[in-house]
This record gives sequence, structure tokens and C-alpha cells, in this order.
Amino acid sequence: MVAGAGFAEFGNDVLCADVDAEKVKRLNRGEIPIYEPGLESLVVRNTKEGRLQFTTDVNNAVSDVDVVFVAVGTPSAADGRADLSQVLNVARTVAENAQAFTIVVNKSTVPVGTADRVMAILREHGPGKDFAVVSNPEFLKEGDAVNDFMKPARVIIGTDDERARKKMRYLYEPFVRTVDRIFEMDARSAEVTKYACNAMLATRISFMNEIAALCSEVGADVAKVRVGMATDGRIGPRFLFPGVGYGGSCFPKDVKAIISTAADHGSELKILKAVEAVNERQKVLLADMVLKKLADRPAKELVVSLWGLAFKPHTDDVREAPAMTICRRLLDAGASLQLHDPVAGPCFAEELPPSERVRYFDHNFDAAQGADALLLVTEWPAYRRPDFRRLKKAMRTPLLFDGRNQWDPETVRELGFAYVGIGRP
Repeated sequence: MVAGAGFAEFGNDVLCADVDAEKVKRLNRGEIPIYEPGLESLVVRNTKEGRLQFTTDVNNAVSDVDVVFVAVGTPSAADGRADLSQVLNVARTVAENAQAFTIVVNKSTVPVGTADRVMAILREHGPGKDFAVVSNPEFLKEGDAVNDFMKPARVIIGTDDERARKKMRYLYEPFVRTVDRIFEMDARSAEVTKYACNAMLATRISFMNEIAALCSEVGADVAKVRVGMATDGRIGPRFLFPGVGYGGSCFPKDVKAIISTAADHGSELKILKAVEAVNERQKVLLADMVLKKLADRPAKELVVSLWGLAFKPHTDDVREAPAMTICRRLLDAGASLQLHDPVAGPCFAEELPPSERVRYFDHNFDAAQGADALLLVTEWPAYRRPDFRRLKKAMRTPLLFDGRNQWDPETVRELGFAYVGIGRP
């Protein structure tokens, strides 16, 4: 959606095709099916001006175009490998319907060698037709995707076809006029780059969660340790925040996929296996802290409030969200849940429906009413400076579990709360 609207904004004619008829109907009515800041105005404007269209006629959509961006899902299979069935199905569709020279761009995150597999399918199902394949991984952060696309930090074009290289550069040059941030390479290097970037970021997160665990044991404060680390220019400040683990549609599946890819080629990525194991442990940490802290009470009598359900702020995406793991752990123990998120509640409720022990609230203070513990899981801005006096009156037990280290321990303790952070004394 972001790529289609972004390309249209720079004057290109873009046709977005999807097999989900209901989604396409909503888009044609001007309704955006995902929450992404800045996207709605971009879509509405370009749809109104005729540069952006939506269709379920996939065959026709790929029949007479210069470039086809493949932006379908590549979820994890049972063995951790990326499921490429949707990518390969699109390749067959393009091969069967293309009319002239067509550039097929893998925008989806795919394992090394996928560009070769796509080209093989294009040749098999489109004999005599002319194709080129490009690996063009996306680096969009959910919650800031429009800004990332319109002002990219880098654009990677992976292909050995000179025609495709020139066309892709022509397409992206308007986005990088100030500084040329287009990097050209072969397809396999581009495919590895995407996985390597996500694996490195996931590694930093799990590393800081390990350091936070150490801080808890020795009585140090990870918040202070983080500041000391961040001032080192070789390390920098980003992705150094401990918390409840990473989630979303990218890091979990991409770490699994690169581990599987390495195994397929006889290599073992020991560091990334540890990264994955640390993250799985971290996602249950907050729930275990609650149950340990309140072990003197029957779990079936506990009421636990969660603030934040999306895997990160500024999105309604709940895929692999730590909040889901926390909720299921607490429910299995017998506790009741009161949940709030500024936008992700409906999406979360699709996986964890409301029930006698699972209640959703439109206001965060209502979700805290009568709670024995409040867990801050997603660091939405609205949660950073709440009225703690009001919060204390609402809760049955003034016990805070700060899964993102957003609150000042001294401040909340002075107001009468018991406070538990991640890696804080």
C-alpha cells in the first residue's frame, strides 16, 4: 500500500491488485484497511487524481505494465523456512499474462536464490517472453512507513540485467534527489542484505535483554548502562532498549528464515539461534514476574491490566506481539485480563476474543479499574505520562510492571506504587 501510493505520488500510474475482494472494495470506497500514519491522505489524493487504482483482476493487472512489484506474504513454515508459495504463484501469473518486456521485482522478504527461482518459473510458464527479475527489499518501519518510503535511507537494487537496473534507478531517483542513496548489486547480495539487517537489529534487542537480566541479578540499572553504551560511536543509541521482546511480521520470521537458509547450505548461525531463544524467553518474562510477585494470592482471583497490544506503537499490527504471549500465559495461570490499546484492540480481539476473563476497554484508565497489576507492554506516547494519582485510585493493588522502562521508578514509588522494570533495581 505504501509503495503503491508513494510511486503514484511521484506521477507514476499504479495499479494495486489483490485477491482479497473485500479489501479492494474498501480501498475503492476510500477506506484504508490498515493503520499507518500519513497513508490515508496519500491514497485518497492519488486515487482521486487517477494515478492509483485497485483491482481484483490480477491477470489483467500484470498484462501490460513495465514493472510488477511482488509484495505478498512470506510467512514462516513449520520448519522455520520462508513459505514462498505466494511469491511463486505471482510469478506464474505474470508469466502467463505478460504482453511485453516485464520487470518482476521481489519486494517481499525472500531467501537467497529466490530471484533465480522466480526467473525459472517465468521462463517455464512464459516461453518466448522477455523478463528480468530484481531483488528490491523494503526497509519500512511500521508506524513510520510513509516517511521511510518517501525519504529512504537506502534503496537496494539487486539485478544483473542492465535494462532492469536503469528502469529501477529511473523509478527511484525522484526519492533521492538530495543525496544518491541507490545501491546496485547482484540479486543474491540484495536478498542477504535484507535478512542481515533484520537479524542484526533483532540481535541488538536480544543482547540488551540479556544485559537487562544481568542487571537484575547484580543490582545495576540497565537504563544507565544503556546511556553509557550509546555514547560509544561504534555502538550508537538505536535498538538498545530492553523490553518484552521483539514481535511483528518481520523480525521473528526473518530470523527463523536466515537460520534455515544457513542450515540448508550446511552452516549454523549460532548467534542468531541464541537471539531467537532469548526473545522467546523475554516474551513470557513480564507474565512470570506478575505471577511471582503475587504468588501469595490465588491466580484465579487476579485481575491484570495490559496497556498496549500492538507489537510496537503507531500500528495496529499484532502479529507475533509479545502482548499475546503474556496474555495467554496469564490466562493459563487463571488470571482475568483487562486490555487497552489506542488502535490495535479490534485486531487483537480477532485472535483473543472477549470473554468472561478477557475484557477490552476504550479508555486506558477504565482498563486499570480494580486491577491487581498494570503491565505496560507497548510504549504508546499516551501511556508515557499518565495521571498516576488517578491511576492509583483506580487500581485495587498499586503494582506497576513497566515492560518498556518508560516510567521513572522514584516518581511512581513516591506516589505509593510498587514498581518493577526490566533490568532495573
